[in-house]
Amino acid sequence: MPPTANISTFAAQLSSIQDDSDADSQGAGSDDDEISSTQSLTDSICNYPIENGRSYHKYREGSYCFPNDPAELERLDLQYEMLKILHRGRIYFAPLHKPKRILDIGTGTGIWPIDMAELFPSASIIGTDLSPTQPNMIPSNVHFLIDDASEPDWLYPPSHFSYIHTRILLGCFEDFRQIINRSFKYLEPGGYMESQELYSTLYCDDGTMPPDWKLLEWIRHLDDAAMTFGRPLRIANKLKRWYQEAGFVDVEERVFKLPINPWPEDQRQKELGRWSEMNMLDGIQGFSLAWFSRVLGWTKAEIEVFLVGVRKAISQREVHAYNKSYVVWGRKPYPHELAAKATANAKPKAKPKVP
Repeated sequence: MPPTANISTFAAQLSSIQDDSDADSQGAGSDDDEISSTQSLTDSICNYPIENGRSYHKYREGSYCFPNDPAELERLDLQYEMLKILHRGRIYFAPLHKPKRILDIGTGTGIWPIDMAELFPSASIIGTDLSPTQPNMIPSNVHFLIDDASEPDWLYPPSHFSYIHTRILLGCFEDFRQIINRSFKYLEPGGYMESQELYSTLYCDDGTMPPDWKLLEWIRHLDDAAMTFGRPLRIANKLKRWYQEAGFVDVEERVFKLPINPWPEDQRQKELGRWSEMNMLDGIQGFSLAWFSRVLGWTKAEIEVFLVGVRKAISQREVHAYNKSYVVWGRKPYPHELAAKATANAKPKAKPKVP
């Protein structure tokens, strides 16, 4: 799809956030200047590098190890539907009440902001990503920006958003705690942050997963590459603690079981397994190529030969393996809550009476 409309949206939104005095000092500029600026953005951001037959983001090139081509975008939408089934139709869990401004970090295809726009038509919803892969026909209250949340300063003033959402960002950031801390800064008091995250570790409750299983071997290699690259995968089980350490209150956590394939007898779990199997089979090449070639030094031929056995393992019904999916949300406290906590902490503790 032509990305120019998304780039134009980015330029317009960025301009609206800039300080008025700064804009006045620079002058209005001509239409030709605006067209030239937009074209420059289009050329620089949308000239996707091709690596091992897959395309990757141009903005902040090399920092994200997953592709952005049509095959991956289709898989992302499949994954979104899988999570909706896993969460029984819910696309958010935080107790939202008429949020005014919503931010989706790592928006991907933009399907989540578009669905949220229908639920909250009066909210202004922004989705950010390194690639302009979102559709051009979108609700009027949705905007997509090219932005990197790993930057220390975001485009917005502090206390700007009512709700900040992240989803499946394992392997995307050097330290996800920084994203949580920055979200705390840019949330208004009383606002919520929520993260929905898959945990890459495989579980099995009945001993049917052999230690030399090819999928286990694949995950060990992937985890090794992610740790070497400095963008860890295993963050989901730490989110609740990280939220609390950042200052969030009323932190909640829910953990869901996601079968690797349709091995369960329970019909709902079997359906989830079918979606999970499709997601893994469709994505396994894209999950592997950059990590294995850039970090581990494998050739594409070596990767493809290895993935033959991994694909067979994904579909082995006799192995009853599953992942855990975590949903964590928390609220930024109001000033009076912080003041009350500070007062309570400042009170001297009573000394125990000596008998």
